[in-house]
Amino acid sequence: MTLGVPDSLDEVLSPEWMTAALSQKFPGIEVTNVIRGELIQRVATNQRFTIECAGGVPDGLSPHLCLKGYWGEYGESYRHVSATETFFYRDIADSTGMRTLRSVATVFDVEKRHGVVITEDVVEQGAVFLDSLSPYSVDQVAESLGQLAKLHAATWCSPEYENAAWLAPHLDHYLMRRGVPDILVNFDGPIGAGVPEEVRDAQALVDAFGSLAQVTATDSPWCLMHGDCHVGNVFLDADDRPSFTDWQMIQRGPWYLDVGYHIGSTLDPEDRRENEDDLLRSYLDVLSANGVSAPSFESARDLIRRGYLEGFFLWAITLKVDPPITTRLLYRLGTAVADHDAFASVPSL
Repeated sequence: MTLGVPDSLDEVLSPEWMTAALSQKFPGIEVTNVIRGELIQRVATNQRFTIECAGGVPDGLSPHLCLKGYWGEYGESYRHVSATETFFYRDIADSTGMRTLRSVATVFDVEKRHGVVITEDVVEQGAVFLDSLSPYSVDQVAESLGQLAKLHAATWCSPEYENAAWLAPHLDHYLMRRGVPDILVNFDGPIGAGVPEEVRDAQALVDAFGSLAQVTATDSPWCLMHGDCHVGNVFLDADDRPSFTDWQMIQRGPWYLDVGYHIGSTLDPEDRRENEDDLLRSYLDVLSANGVSAPSFESARDLIRRGYLEGFFLWAITLKVDPPITTRLLYRLGTAVADHDAFASVPSL
């Protein structure tokens, strides 16, 4: 019998449901108690918890776990985005060679289109999750770009992923729900105060992103890209190594979107201007070392402008994040777009 996803978090955290979920990878497990920890409820629901088991927790399974799903009135309307992340942990994560959360169970309810991922609780292990206000050095940016290069190289034009419907390019989906009114909320208020004047045109940004979504949907060579690789989707593991989380936007697409978006979101303008060329070279070196015929530096430098544009649009439409975080990211990415005239990096529709 296929395991479904209950409509309430209480049911998911029951020993019965948890036993069924974890038994996929740990046959014979019997969860007797689920002890709740920290709950973070934004769009997604993230619940830390500890399990107790009859006869002890099985070898290879940490008792300290975290689950991610979508409950509550606001979360339910975004359940559709859970499919890609659930399938990533189920089918891809272990084969990329990059650092991410270790999944111990995935459950996808086809009828409800609701996926739940259970991972080890890396905070319990000593990891630290970041945001745009966290210190993050140029050396760390180089290392996290290296992690993205491993993902890209491992999936570069791979026949295994070429026809997977759930990995189809879907940047255009954001234009179905969000647009000029959302951007104006940010640009016309204090959150958008740091956005350079020359890129404050909400309609021009929507038009440029629409063109970007269209162009990149068929661009080649393609790979699997994270899709939303801002610094807030990075954590430092117990050894202080940059690692990636939040895979709702993984899809087939060009490498340069991840690279530009990541550089533009991690560094303030002065540091980015001084280091972006060296960071791009370090990414290309890792890509080459992993067997990919990397593009020339000159070509790559032109293309990552589109990554700045992608990140700028995604944060311009963001309304449900703490204002200081959005403010910092709009300043960083908006300045990168202005510095590189990124609106001109895509043809007009």
